[in-house]
Amino acid sequence: MSYCVCVCVCFITGPPGPPEAVTIDEITDTTAQVSWRPGADNHSPITTYVVQARTPFSVGWQAVNTVPDVIDGNTFTATVVGLNPWVEYEFRVVAASLIGIGEPSRPSEKRRTEEAVPEVSPATVSGGGGTKSELVITWETVPEELQNGGGFGYVVAFRPLGIKSWMQAVVASPDASKYVFRNESLPPFSPYEVRVGVYNNKGEGPFSPVAVVFSADEEPTRAPTNVFAKSLSASEVEVFWSWLLETQSRGSVQGYEVRYWKHDDKEDQAGRMKTRDNQTFAILTNLKGNVLYHLAVRAYNTAGMGPSSAVVNVTTKKPPPSQPPGNIIWNSSDSKIILNWDQVKAQNNESEVKGYKVLYRWNKQSSTSIIETNKTSVELSLPFDEDYIIEIKPFSEGGDGNSSEQIRIPKISNAYARGSGASTSNACTLSAISTIMISLTARSSL
Repeated sequence: MSYCVCVCVCFITGPPGPPEAVTIDEITDTTAQVSWRPGADNHSPITTYVVQARTPFSVGWQAVNTVPDVIDGNTFTATVVGLNPWVEYEFRVVAASLIGIGEPSRPSEKRRTEEAVPEVSPATVSGGGGTKSELVITWETVPEELQNGGGFGYVVAFRPLGIKSWMQAVVASPDASKYVFRNESLPPFSPYEVRVGVYNNKGEGPFSPVAVVFSADEEPTRAPTNVFAKSLSASEVEVFWSWLLETQSRGSVQGYEVRYWKHDDKEDQAGRMKTRDNQTFAILTNLKGNVLYHLAVRAYNTAGMGPSSAVVNVTTKKPPPSQPPGNIIWNSSDSKIILNWDQVKAQNNESEVKGYKVLYRWNKQSSTSIIETNKTSVELSLPFDEDYIIEIKPFSEGGDGNSSEQIRIPKISNAYARGSGASTSNACTLSAISTIMISLTARSSL
């Protein structure tokens, strides 16, 4: 008797295992020699390796350029190129096969690339402003990963426009972004050419492109004249003044500041409002009604404020009436709505009523229409196919007074309707004359 024995061997394939023992063998200012041992191929030959790097400045792990550009499965070393000098790097390696991409290796030790001369100059060189006899120069700092070495700093060069020789100053801080040159003989608001270079322990790097910056101005030396103020309402005052010509003041004028304070307050409690450029008027708002205010105007620029004008006085108008219109009655007939209300009488400390504003809108709309009248009645030609919201308020030279409660006039299909804003809603119908009596207020209808 003979026997036949069959043995079946099964192999499970998968992506490669992680490479092992990733080592930095040699490092320069821009390259690193990296080697590793292959991990398990999981029964599928490894076709390629990819080297990844991480620094304190990168977002996670990033694939890097290598020599050779494509690392085949039989190569276990590569030169990483294009690194930044004086930056700490760590590397890992990922293997791939026809089955897929495997897990990355454990990171190598951390190594810093060697130093090199800086290659990047500061960006956005500008400046200006400051106080009298100053030249202010500013720039964007060079990021740490681009400083290329220790002992990093800046070289600031400047010269009057049209002069050949440069003056230079060293700013020995990698975080600096500003240099101020002070000299009493520095002419105000004069153009200078400026540029900012870099250096580190290995030497000097490039300068930025040349920019033109103006030295600090001096404060305006003259005060505005012909200052005049008039009250617009109980809460607003308009102020005017004459524009200062360049020949009238040694310092340039960038705008004006209006200071204002109540008669019972101290000047150091003054409110302030600034205008820009050549605007020679301002409207002061949120003032108190029937109050005496003192005002003064002064010019300003980057160096500071000039002298104040002479103080002028203005009294705001009396506040508008506080009592809202009452006893509002409406009638509708022939596509018209007729409104009547009681006259509003101002108190002794309030502005006299000059008229009334009737505000109305469709119930479903936010935009409001306004009609002004000096009577205590108004006729509106409105279609009856919509609900209307109406309110009435008095106005005076002191401004608008308090508004009545909102009155809702419902859509009307009858020939004649009437209502008021004095009581809660109710309606009744008289068939003989087809009359609808409706009384409502905003609270009951909204």
